[in-house]
Amino acid sequence: MIKKNFFFKGYRSIFTHDSPAIALTCCFIAIGALFKNLGFNIQESIFSTVLTYALPGSLVMAESMLIGASLLNIFLAVWIVNARLYPMAVSLFPLMMHKSQPKWKYYFSCHFIAISAWLIMKSNYKNIPKKHRIDYWIGIGSATVSVSVIGTFLGFSFSEHLNKDMMLGLAILNPVYFLCMMIGASKTTPVTLSVLFGTILGPIIYLLSPEWSILIAGIIGGTLAYLVGEHSVS
Repeated sequence: MIKKNFFFKGYRSIFTHDSPAIALTCCFIAIGALFKNLGFNIQESIFSTVLTYALPGSLVMAESMLIGASLLNIFLAVWIVNARLYPMAVSLFPLMMHKSQPKWKYYFSCHFIAISAWLIMKSNYKNIPKKHRIDYWIGIGSATVSVSVIGTFLGFSFSEHLNKDMMLGLAILNPVYFLCMMIGASKTTPVTLSVLFGTILGPIIYLLSPEWSILIAGIIGGTLAYLVGEHSVS
């Protein structure tokens, strides 16, 4: 069973001063409005948020459905987009593994992997006994999903009051928050440099290749940051 006190401690983390709650809610308000404009009903909108959870996956799913893609293509597109979360899972779950905890908790809580929950956990896991970190993590994940559902509901309900520019503004708040949190949480030179290089290279490469600019800037920026970090260590 899930240890209630650690679960609720994780759930309450959404109310801290550095919580992603406001940015996450704003982002999913835009998603909820988008779902309604695409013809989703409220049940489908909330279900899609719970099922796909992370924002890029929700956007890809909605856009794929809009152009009439098959269910298999939608599944593959969302799966490929959310594959970016794999490194987060690899870095996070070893910190929570404990032989006394049942495996189902780890399989179940994989669904909560997203940068918002990941940042909260990475900032606080040292304060939680390793045996109960998975319970704390499930609390964090449940809180971020709850906030996302609330945002989707609000966006769906008030979509007629949101124009395109307002939706774009709401949607971009979350990435800006993540960027600030990543810089604040970075403890090593390579992480800081990867964000810096990506920020500089992104707009430059966008002028050459708008479709591939994020991927190319990420690969080049991350590689350069890694090489600089390795050189400084050696």
